[in-house]
Amino acid sequence: MSNPFEAVWNILKTSIDNTNEPRVPLHVIEVGDCWKYITIKEEFIRYEETGLNTTTDDEVKEMLTDVIRLCEAQVRSLSQFMKKEGILLPDVTSAKPNSDSKDIPLGVKLTDDEISNGIAFKLVTCMQACAKAQADAIRNDIGMMWCQFYTEWVTFGNTLKTLMRKRGWIKVPPYYYPPGSPTQ
Repeated sequence: MSNPFEAVWNILKTSIDNTNEPRVPLHVIEVGDCWKYITIKEEFIRYEETGLNTTTDDEVKEMLTDVIRLCEAQVRSLSQFMKKEGILLPDVTSAKPNSDSKDIPLGVKLTDDEISNGIAFKLVTCMQACAKAQADAIRNDIGMMWCQFYTEWVTFGNTLKTLMRKRGWIKVPPYYYPPGSPTQ
């Protein structure tokens, strides 16, 4: 069975040992993963801006502000990487203007429950994209970037889950009770 500490050590060792070797170009799947992820992030930010425009809850606003900061930091980091590697950035949707949540009709306005569950869904999508991109990565520098992004999502996800549990917004599938188990 592989040891996670040994795997990290091997990555670090490879990074250090290969300092004199020329950098290989990214392969097409690595480029596609970068391009897709930055597009996902930008659309994610638009959703978060919509949430900020519709919520009146201070905790939800704080959560949305935190996730926007996280997304923007990842977009900046990935954009710099892509520019350095010569990858064209995708066209993305423009930022949403700020609006007053009281001016939005109730039939159009997202509820705090919908906002939080939408963020949770998008968080899972981003985590899956990071894991896939990390598995596709040949170069250690890009693999480590995906691991960092994934770790940031895990950390944020724990905060989000705490808020959703506290408010009763978490969507739980039906519990499974195997046949013959005690019913108590």
